Amino acid sequence: MEPYLIAIVILVGITSLLSLLLCLAVIRRLREHTKLIDALYEVVGNGLPSAHAGPSLGDVVGEFDATTVDGDRVARDLLPDGTVVAFLSPECRGCREQLPELAAWAAGQDRARVLAVVDGHAADPAHLVTTLAPVAQVVIADVSNPVARAFGVESFPTFFEVAAGGRLLAMEAKISRLPAGTAA
Repeated sequence: MEPYLIAIVILVGITSLLSLLLCLAVIRRLREHTKLIDALYEVVGNGLPSAHAGPSLGDVVGEFDATTVDGDRVARDLLPDGTVVAFLSPECRGCREQLPELAAWAAGQDRARVLAVVDGHAADPAHLVTTLAPVAQVVIADVSNPVARAFGVESFPTFFEVAAGGRLLAMEAKISRLPAGTAA
């Protein structure tokens, strides 16, 4: 084989190896950035107490009256002690990611103690509704409806735990962080 061909093969091999190493480094950095962005998204935009405009822990949420997809009435004064209220949107990536966990957790609860408020103003809410309706009371509404206003919801997902009468016990961006949402 000609010496210049050997040199070209070696040069192409080294260039390919360097390109592969560079690609692996970029992929690693992108994964780190994805984790940082996800953490920032969770802190800034997911209904944590610091970004919450509604009642504070211990306060009573505002009055509301709504009808579920099953035609049942839900209101602040009708909520049983320890009710978990989840505000979700079909367009919310965090909502879609937490949907299986929420549905599995709710399946082990009294359906009357789980209220899911699904943003109906967003894209088709059918998937959220069909997944949650067997295990939770589901209200389709948007963030300007009386339920969302009563809780001061500004972003999705947001999870609340309330006592009988609507006293706010906890609010979190993940169901697993609520006292009621932890595995028994």
